Amino acid sequence: MKAVTWQGRRRISVDTVPDPRIEAPTDAVIKVTTTNLCGSDLHLYEVLGAFMTPGDILGHEPMGIVEEVGSAVTNLTRGDRVVIPFQISCGQCFMCDRGLQTQCETTQVREQGSGAALFGYSQLYGSVPGGQAQYLRVPHADSTHIKVPQGPADERFVYLSDVLPTAWQAVEYAEIPDGGTVTVLGLGPIGDMAGRIAGHRGARVIAVDLVPERLARASARGMEVIDLEDAGSDLADIIRERTDGRGTDSVIDAVGMEAHGSPVAELAQTATGFLPSALAKRLMEKAGIDRLSALYSAIDIVRRGGTISLSGVYGGMSDPLPMLTLFDKQIRLRMGQANVLRWVPEILPLLTDDDPLGVDTFATHRLPLSDAPHAYDIFQRKQDGAVKIVFTP
Repeated sequence: MKAVTWQGRRRISVDTVPDPRIEAPTDAVIKVTTTNLCGSDLHLYEVLGAFMTPGDILGHEPMGIVEEVGSAVTNLTRGDRVVIPFQISCGQCFMCDRGLQTQCETTQVREQGSGAALFGYSQLYGSVPGGQAQYLRVPHADSTHIKVPQGPADERFVYLSDVLPTAWQAVEYAEIPDGGTVTVLGLGPIGDMAGRIAGHRGARVIAVDLVPERLARASARGMEVIDLEDAGSDLADIIRERTDGRGTDSVIDAVGMEAHGSPVAELAQTATGFLPSALAKRLMEKAGIDRLSALYSAIDIVRRGGTISLSGVYGGMSDPLPMLTLFDKQIRLRMGQANVLRWVPEILPLLTDDDPLGVDTFATHRLPLSDAPHAYDIFQRKQDGAVKIVFTP
Protein backbone atom coordinates (compact mmCIF):
# COMPACT_ATOMS: atom_id res chain seq x y z
CA MET A 1 0.00 0.00 0.00
CA LYS A 2 0.96 3.68 -0.20
CA ALA A 3 1.60 5.57 3.04
CA VAL A 4 3.06 8.86 4.24
CA THR A 5 6.32 8.16 6.08
CA TRP A 6 8.64 10.27 8.22
CA GLN A 7 12.19 10.41 6.84
CA GLY A 8 13.82 13.17 8.90
CA ARG A 9 13.42 16.76 10.02
CA ARG A 10 11.06 18.44 7.53
CA ARG A 11 11.31 15.39 5.27
CA ILE A 12 8.43 13.08 4.53
CA SER A 13 7.69 10.88 1.55
CA VAL A 14 4.93 8.71 0.14
CA ASP A 15 6.22 5.16 -0.06
CA THR A 16 5.09 1.64 -0.81
CA VAL A 17 4.96 -0.28 2.49
CA PRO A 18 3.57 -3.69 3.54
CA ASP A 19 -0.19 -3.88 3.92
CA PRO A 20 -1.33 -4.10 7.55
CA ARG A 21 -2.77 -7.40 8.78
CA ILE A 22 -4.64 -8.77 11.76
CA GLU A 23 -2.05 -9.28 14.52
CA ALA A 24 -4.35 -9.91 17.49
CA PRO A 25 -7.91 -11.24 17.78
CA THR A 26 -9.09 -7.76 18.86
CA ASP A 27 -7.76 -6.05 15.69
CA ALA A 28 -9.55 -4.81 12.61
CA VAL A 29 -8.19 -3.55 9.30
CA ILE A 30 -9.90 -0.69 7.50
CA LYS A 31 -9.58 0.64 3.98
CA VAL A 32 -8.99 4.36 4.49
CA THR A 33 -11.27 6.56 2.40
CA THR A 34 -10.33 9.95 3.90
CA THR A 35 -7.50 11.00 6.19
CA ASN A 36 -6.37 14.40 7.41
CA LEU A 37 -3.28 16.42 8.18
CA CYS A 38 -3.28 17.71 11.76
CA GLY A 39 -1.38 20.57 13.37
CA SER A 40 0.07 18.03 15.79
CA ASP A 41 1.70 16.25 12.85
CA LEU A 42 3.83 19.36 12.37
CA HIS A 43 5.43 18.82 15.79
CA LEU A 44 6.75 15.50 14.45
CA TYR A 45 7.79 17.24 11.25
CA GLU A 46 10.29 19.29 13.24
CA VAL A 47 10.43 19.61 17.05
CA LEU A 48 9.71 16.02 18.13
CA GLY A 49 11.76 14.38 15.38
CA ALA A 50 14.09 12.83 17.96
CA PHE A 51 11.31 10.41 18.88
CA MET A 52 10.71 9.30 15.29
CA THR A 53 12.33 6.58 13.19
CA PRO A 54 12.72 6.84 9.41
CA GLY A 55 9.85 4.94 7.82
CA ASP A 56 7.31 5.64 10.58
CA ILE A 57 3.81 6.01 9.09
CA LEU A 58 2.19 9.31 10.04
CA GLY A 59 -1.37 10.44 10.62
CA HIS A 60 -4.12 10.04 13.19
CA GLU A 61 -7.36 11.36 11.62
CA PRO A 62 -8.67 8.59 9.34
CA MET A 63 -12.00 7.09 8.43
CA GLY A 64 -12.93 4.29 6.09
CA ILE A 65 -14.58 0.91 5.52
CA VAL A 66 -13.91 -2.20 7.58
CA GLU A 67 -12.09 -4.80 5.48
CA GLU A 68 -11.34 -7.50 8.05
CA VAL A 69 -11.93 -8.16 11.74
CA GLY A 70 -10.22 -10.39 14.29
CA SER A 71 -11.97 -13.34 15.88
CA ALA A 72 -12.61 -11.47 19.15
CA VAL A 73 -14.18 -8.38 17.59
CA THR A 74 -17.91 -8.41 18.33
CA ASN A 75 -19.40 -5.13 17.12
CA LEU A 76 -17.82 -4.57 13.69
CA THR A 77 -18.32 -6.41 10.44
CA ARG A 78 -16.86 -6.11 6.98
CA GLY A 79 -18.40 -3.13 5.17
CA ASP A 80 -19.09 -1.00 8.26
CA ARG A 81 -18.25 2.67 7.83
CA VAL A 82 -16.13 3.95 10.70
CA VAL A 83 -14.17 6.94 11.95
CA ILE A 84 -11.07 6.03 13.95
CA PRO A 85 -10.27 8.15 17.05
CA PHE A 86 -6.66 9.27 17.30
CA GLN A 87 -6.15 7.36 20.57
CA ILE A 88 -6.34 3.60 21.08
CA SER A 89 -8.45 2.57 24.06
CA CYS A 90 -9.79 -0.69 25.45
CA GLY A 91 -13.17 0.65 26.60
CA GLN A 92 -13.15 -1.44 29.79
CA CYS A 93 -10.47 -0.19 32.19
CA PHE A 94 -10.79 2.22 35.14
CA MET A 95 -9.90 5.22 32.96
CA CYS A 96 -12.12 4.31 29.99
CA ASP A 97 -15.05 3.78 32.35
CA ARG A 98 -14.61 7.40 33.44
CA GLY A 99 -14.49 8.82 29.93
CA LEU A 100 -10.71 9.30 30.05
CA GLN A 101 -9.80 7.31 26.96
CA THR A 102 -6.51 9.18 26.55
CA GLN A 103 -5.42 7.64 29.85
CA CYS A 104 -6.48 4.06 28.96
CA GLU A 105 -4.67 1.72 31.35
CA THR A 106 -4.53 -1.07 28.78
CA THR A 107 -2.72 0.91 26.08
CA GLN A 108 -0.70 3.37 28.21
CA VAL A 109 2.87 3.65 26.91
CA ARG A 110 4.42 3.10 30.32
CA GLU A 111 8.01 2.88 29.14
CA GLN A 112 7.69 6.53 28.08
CA GLY A 113 5.54 7.60 31.01
CA SER A 114 2.79 8.48 28.53
CA GLY A 115 -0.95 7.99 28.30
CA ALA A 116 -2.86 5.90 25.79
CA ALA A 117 -1.15 4.86 22.56
CA LEU A 118 -1.86 7.13 19.60
CA PHE A 119 -1.87 6.38 15.90
CA GLY A 120 1.13 7.71 14.00
CA TYR A 121 2.65 9.64 16.87
CA SER A 122 6.23 8.66 17.66
CA GLN A 123 7.91 6.55 20.32
CA LEU A 124 6.33 8.78 22.97
CA TYR A 125 2.95 7.20 22.20
CA GLY A 126 3.79 3.68 21.13
CA SER A 127 5.11 4.01 17.54
CA VAL A 128 1.79 2.71 16.18
CA PRO A 129 1.57 2.98 12.36
CA GLY A 130 -0.68 5.88 11.44
CA GLY A 131 -3.63 6.59 9.21
CA GLN A 132 -2.16 8.63 6.34
CA ALA A 133 -2.22 5.45 4.32
CA GLN A 134 -4.45 3.32 2.14
CA TYR A 135 -5.09 0.79 4.92
CA LEU A 136 -4.87 0.88 8.72
CA ARG A 137 -4.69 -1.77 11.42
CA VAL A 138 -6.90 -0.78 14.36
CA PRO A 139 -6.01 -2.41 17.72
CA HIS A 140 -8.80 -2.84 20.29
CA ALA A 141 -11.19 -2.32 17.42
CA ASP A 142 -14.37 -2.92 19.44
CA SER A 143 -13.77 0.33 21.33
CA THR A 144 -11.43 2.20 18.98
CA HIS A 145 -13.97 3.24 16.38
CA ILE A 146 -17.03 5.42 15.80
CA LYS A 147 -19.62 3.82 13.55
CA VAL A 148 -21.24 6.33 11.17
CA PRO A 149 -24.04 5.95 8.62
CA GLN A 150 -23.56 5.32 4.94
CA GLY A 151 -24.49 8.12 2.59
CA PRO A 152 -23.19 11.57 3.54
CA ALA A 153 -19.75 12.61 2.30
CA ASP A 154 -16.77 11.66 4.46
CA GLU A 155 -16.18 15.26 5.49
CA ARG A 156 -19.45 15.20 7.43
CA PHE A 157 -17.85 12.73 9.86
CA VAL A 158 -14.06 12.56 9.49
CA TYR A 159 -13.44 15.39 11.97
CA LEU A 160 -14.83 13.13 14.72
CA SER A 161 -11.38 11.53 14.71
CA ASP A 162 -9.76 14.56 16.36
CA VAL A 163 -10.80 18.11 15.37
CA LEU A 164 -14.37 18.09 16.68
CA PRO A 165 -13.78 16.31 20.01
CA THR A 166 -10.55 18.23 20.66
CA ALA A 167 -12.28 21.55 20.04
CA TRP A 168 -15.35 20.43 22.00
CA GLN A 169 -13.22 19.46 25.00
CA ALA A 170 -11.35 22.76 24.75
CA VAL A 171 -14.66 24.61 25.10
CA GLU A 172 -15.89 22.31 27.88
CA TYR A 173 -12.67 22.78 29.81
CA ALA A 174 -12.85 26.55 29.30
CA GLU A 175 -15.97 26.64 31.51
CA ILE A 176 -17.40 29.68 29.72
CA PRO A 177 -20.35 31.07 31.71
CA ASP A 178 -23.72 31.27 29.96
CA GLY A 179 -23.53 34.25 27.64
CA GLY A 180 -19.90 34.76 28.65
CA THR A 181 -16.75 35.70 26.77
CA VAL A 182 -13.83 33.65 25.52
CA THR A 183 -10.61 34.51 23.75
CA VAL A 184 -9.33 31.89 21.31
CA LEU A 185 -5.59 32.12 20.68
CA GLY A 186 -4.65 30.53 17.35
CA LEU A 187 -6.99 29.85 14.45
CA GLY A 188 -5.61 26.64 13.08
CA PRO A 189 -8.12 23.79 12.80
CA ILE A 190 -8.68 23.39 16.55
CA GLY A 191 -8.89 27.07 17.40
CA ASP A 192 -11.16 27.76 14.44
CA MET A 193 -13.51 24.92 15.39
CA ALA A 194 -13.41 25.78 19.11
CA GLY A 195 -14.50 29.32 18.24
CA ARG A 196 -17.37 27.94 16.15
CA ILE A 197 -18.50 25.65 18.96
CA ALA A 198 -18.30 28.40 21.59
CA GLY A 199 -20.26 30.76 19.35
CA HIS A 200 -22.86 28.06 18.66
CA ARG A 201 -23.31 27.77 22.42
CA GLY A 202 -23.94 31.49 22.76
CA ALA A 203 -20.55 32.80 23.87
CA ARG A 204 -18.97 36.00 22.64
CA VAL A 205 -15.78 34.90 20.90
CA ILE A 206 -12.67 37.03 20.42
CA ALA A 207 -10.30 35.24 18.03
CA VAL A 208 -6.60 36.02 17.67
CA ASP A 209 -4.18 35.02 14.92
CA LEU A 210 -1.66 36.61 12.57
CA VAL A 211 -2.62 34.89 9.29
CA PRO A 212 -5.08 37.02 7.27
CA GLU A 213 -6.91 34.04 5.72
CA ARG A 214 -7.49 32.50 9.14
CA LEU A 215 -8.78 35.76 10.57
CA ALA A 216 -11.15 36.12 7.60
CA ARG A 217 -12.54 32.60 8.17
CA ALA A 218 -13.23 33.39 11.82
CA SER A 219 -14.81 36.74 11.04
CA ALA A 220 -17.12 35.08 8.52
CA ARG A 221 -18.36 32.81 11.33
CA GLY A 222 -19.25 35.80 13.53
CA MET A 223 -16.15 35.96 15.74
CA GLU A 224 -14.52 39.25 16.69
CA VAL A 225 -11.00 39.04 15.32
CA ILE A 226 -7.72 40.63 16.35
CA ASP A 227 -4.64 40.54 14.16
CA LEU A 228 -1.69 39.75 16.42
CA GLU A 229 0.66 41.48 13.99
CA ASP A 230 -1.19 44.75 14.64
CA ALA A 231 -1.85 44.21 18.35
CA GLY A 232 1.63 43.06 19.35
CA SER A 233 2.39 43.49 23.04
CA ASP A 234 -0.86 45.44 23.52
CA LEU A 235 -3.04 42.35 22.90
CA ALA A 236 -4.18 41.90 26.50
CA ASP A 237 -4.88 45.62 26.88
CA ILE A 238 -6.98 45.61 23.70
CA ILE A 239 -9.03 42.68 24.98
CA ARG A 240 -9.49 44.28 28.40
CA GLU A 241 -10.74 47.43 26.70
CA ARG A 242 -13.41 45.33 25.00
CA THR A 243 -14.45 43.58 28.23
CA ASP A 244 -15.01 46.36 30.79
CA GLY A 245 -11.36 46.29 31.83
CA ARG A 246 -11.47 42.70 33.12
CA GLY A 247 -10.42 40.37 30.32
CA THR A 248 -12.50 37.50 29.00
CA ASP A 249 -14.08 34.90 31.28
CA SER A 250 -12.06 32.18 29.57
CA VAL A 251 -9.15 31.73 27.21
CA ILE A 252 -8.52 28.77 24.90
CA ASP A 253 -4.86 28.34 23.95
CA ALA A 254 -4.97 26.45 20.66
CA VAL A 255 -1.35 27.23 19.77
CA GLY A 256 0.92 25.14 21.97
CA MET A 257 4.63 24.50 21.97
CA GLU A 258 5.55 26.29 18.73
CA ALA A 259 4.02 29.70 19.42
CA HIS A 260 5.32 32.80 17.66
CA GLY A 261 7.02 35.41 19.81
CA SER A 262 9.33 33.10 21.81
CA PRO A 263 12.72 33.61 20.12
CA VAL A 264 14.93 31.98 22.78
CA ALA A 265 12.80 28.85 23.01
CA GLU A 266 12.51 28.73 19.22
CA LEU A 267 16.29 28.82 18.93
CA ALA A 268 16.61 26.03 21.52
CA GLN A 269 14.02 23.88 19.72
CA THR A 270 15.72 24.42 16.37
CA ALA A 271 19.16 23.60 17.76
CA THR A 272 17.83 20.44 19.40
CA GLY A 273 16.40 19.35 16.05
CA PHE A 274 19.91 19.24 14.58
CA LEU A 275 21.40 17.09 17.35
CA PRO A 276 21.82 13.31 16.98
CA SER A 277 18.52 11.66 17.91
CA ALA A 278 19.81 9.94 21.06
CA LEU A 279 21.16 13.20 22.48
CA ALA A 280 18.17 15.26 21.37
CA LYS A 281 15.80 12.75 22.95
CA ARG A 282 17.55 12.94 26.33
CA LEU A 283 17.56 16.73 26.16
CA MET A 284 13.83 16.91 25.37
CA GLU A 285 12.99 14.42 28.14
CA LYS A 286 14.98 16.24 30.83
CA ALA A 287 15.23 19.88 29.80
CA GLY A 288 12.88 20.47 26.87
CA ILE A 289 11.28 23.88 26.67
CA ASP A 290 8.25 25.15 24.79
CA ARG A 291 7.57 28.48 23.16
CA LEU A 292 5.27 29.83 25.84
CA SER A 293 4.23 33.22 24.48
CA ALA A 294 0.65 32.04 23.83
CA LEU A 295 0.31 30.65 27.35
CA TYR A 296 1.75 33.82 28.88
CA SER A 297 -0.75 35.83 26.81
CA ALA A 298 -3.60 33.63 28.04
CA ILE A 299 -2.59 34.24 31.66
CA ASP A 300 -2.54 37.99 31.01
CA ILE A 301 -5.82 38.06 29.05
CA VAL A 302 -8.09 35.95 31.26
CA ARG A 303 -10.04 37.82 33.91
CA ARG A 304 -9.43 37.20 37.59
CA GLY A 305 -11.18 34.01 38.64
CA GLY A 306 -11.34 32.87 35.01
CA THR A 307 -10.34 29.65 33.28
CA ILE A 308 -7.63 28.81 30.76
CA SER A 309 -8.13 25.74 28.57
CA LEU A 310 -5.04 24.33 26.85
CA SER A 311 -5.66 22.30 23.72
CA GLY A 312 -2.39 23.16 21.99
CA VAL A 313 0.24 20.46 22.56
CA TYR A 314 3.01 21.19 25.07
CA GLY A 315 5.96 18.89 25.70
CA GLY A 316 8.60 20.77 27.69
CA MET A 317 9.98 19.49 30.99
CA SER A 318 11.61 22.77 32.09
CA ASP A 319 8.95 25.34 31.26
CA PRO A 320 8.90 28.30 33.68
CA LEU A 321 5.37 29.25 34.75
CA PRO A 322 4.41 32.56 36.41
CA MET A 323 2.99 30.86 39.49
CA LEU A 324 2.59 34.12 41.42
CA THR A 325 0.25 35.50 38.74
CA LEU A 326 -1.66 32.24 38.36
CA PHE A 327 -2.19 32.11 42.13
CA ASP A 328 -2.97 35.81 42.58
CA LYS A 329 -5.53 35.87 39.78
CA GLN A 330 -7.13 32.61 40.97
CA ILE A 331 -6.88 31.16 37.50
CA ARG A 332 -8.18 27.68 36.80
CA LEU A 333 -6.06 25.75 34.30
CA ARG A 334 -7.34 22.67 32.45
CA MET A 335 -5.60 20.73 29.72
CA GLY A 336 -4.97 17.39 28.05
CA GLN A 337 -5.47 15.31 24.94
CA ALA A 338 -9.12 15.03 23.97
CA ASN A 339 -11.06 12.00 25.15
CA VAL A 340 -12.70 11.43 21.78
CA LEU A 341 -15.37 8.88 22.67
CA ARG A 342 -16.42 10.91 25.71
CA TRP A 343 -17.70 13.74 23.51
CA VAL A 344 -18.99 11.98 20.39
CA PRO A 345 -22.60 11.53 21.64
CA GLU A 346 -22.85 15.30 22.21
CA ILE A 347 -21.32 16.20 18.83
CA LEU A 348 -23.14 13.78 16.52
CA PRO A 349 -26.51 15.57 16.73
CA LEU A 350 -24.84 18.65 15.20
CA LEU A 351 -23.62 16.77 12.12
CA THR A 352 -26.91 17.32 10.33
CA ASP A 353 -27.94 18.80 7.01
CA ASP A 354 -28.15 22.19 8.74
CA ASP A 355 -24.40 21.86 9.48
CA PRO A 356 -24.27 24.55 12.22
CA LEU A 357 -20.50 24.14 12.67
CA GLY A 358 -19.67 24.31 8.97
CA VAL A 359 -17.95 20.93 8.75
CA ASP A 360 -18.88 20.43 5.10
CA THR A 361 -16.78 23.43 4.08
CA PHE A 362 -14.18 23.29 6.85
CA ALA A 363 -11.34 21.92 4.69
CA THR A 364 -9.28 24.44 2.75
CA HIS A 365 -7.48 21.83 0.65
CA ARG A 366 -8.47 18.39 -0.67
CA LEU A 367 -5.45 16.58 -2.08
CA PRO A 368 -4.41 13.09 -3.12
CA LEU A 369 -2.18 11.31 -0.64
CA SER A 370 0.65 11.56 -3.15
CA ASP A 371 0.72 15.33 -2.54
CA ALA A 372 1.47 14.92 1.18
CA PRO A 373 5.02 16.40 1.04
CA HIS A 374 3.62 19.56 -0.53
CA ALA A 375 0.76 19.63 1.97
CA TYR A 376 3.07 19.41 4.98
CA ASP A 377 5.22 22.19 3.54
CA ILE A 378 2.42 24.71 2.94
CA PHE A 379 0.73 23.89 6.23
CA GLN A 380 3.96 24.33 8.19
CA ARG A 381 4.67 27.63 6.42
CA LYS A 382 1.03 28.80 6.69
CA GLN A 383 0.98 29.38 2.94
CA ASP A 384 -1.77 29.20 0.33
CA GLY A 385 -4.47 29.67 2.97
CA ALA A 386 -3.84 26.20 4.38
CA VAL A 387 -5.90 25.62 7.51
CA LYS A 388 -7.26 22.09 7.13
CA ILE A 389 -5.95 19.62 4.57
CA VAL A 390 -7.85 16.46 3.70
CA PHE A 391 -6.22 13.57 1.83
CA THR A 392 -7.81 10.98 -0.41
CA PRO A 393 -5.66 7.81 -0.40
